[in-house]
Order: sequence, then structure tokens, then C-alpha cells
Amino acid sequence: MHEFQDQPLVSRPILSALAFEGSEPIADARHAARRFMADVQAVHGIPVSDRAMGSVQLVVSELVTNAYKYAPGPCLLDLEVGEGAVEISVWDTDPALPTACAADPGRVGQHGLEIVMSLCHSFEVRREPVGKRVRAAIVLADDPGGHPAGLLL
Repeated sequence: MHEFQDQPLVSRPILSALAFEGSEPIADARHAARRFMADVQAVHGIPVSDRAMGSVQLVVSELVTNAYKYAPGPCLLDLEVGEGAVEISVWDTDPALPTACAADPGRVGQHGLEIVMSLCHSFEVRREPVGKRVRAAIVLADDPGGHPAGLLL
């Protein structure tokens, strides 16, 4: 018997790794994120709030959109659930790190990074030997008052 089989399922991370390439991968990535989160809840019995379900899809959509728009070639999407949160990681081929634009209520578009940062418990960008990786974490459950767990409002 292997040691890991004695551990409860929720003590081990639940993973999904996907590669997207070609025309318009954004909808496919968003659908894959929804399926993954639905499986986390239905198959693994881990509660996922409606807020977390929507936030994960929106963050995946924004990050994959940026990879598709600004980086030639494929992008990789990793989703990992552990410790009460889902970590979303998107790798692409462009080494340039994204920066949030200064606040401008008249600006149309280019709000994706602001949206991602406002929804996430943590956010990180780092260069890789090739390209970059953007990581964002979203807590899965809301507190009784309906606010995202772990975030101060």
C-alpha cells in the first residue's frame, strides 16, 4: 500500500493542466475552468461558492485573453485546488511583465489586470526561462456575511 492512499483526498492538491493554442482559446479555457470547479465540488466534495465559481471563470478568461493577445504561440493553464483556494496559473511565451494601467474612468478596455487583482486573494507575475507565468489565487468559500474569505473589505 502506498503512503498517499492513506491520506484524505482533500489533503492532496487537485490539479488540471491544459494547453491552448490557435484561434480564440478564451471560451475553451473558461469552459475548462468551469468543468474543473464543478468536479472539485461534485466529485471531491469540496464546497465552492457561487462567487468563487464566477471569479475563477472570469480570472481565467482575463489571463488567457492577455496571453492570446500579447504572446505568440501557446499558453498553458494550470488549476490547482488545495488549502481552501484555487490557484490559477497561466504561462505564455512573452517575457514582458504586465502592468496595470493608471485609473482612468474614460478608458475603454485594458482593465483585465485590475479586475484580476481585485478578485484574487493573491497575485504574482514572474519571468520564466522562456516567457512568463501569472499566478492568482481565489478562496473557494465565502464567510457567513457573504464576503470572500480571507479578504478585508
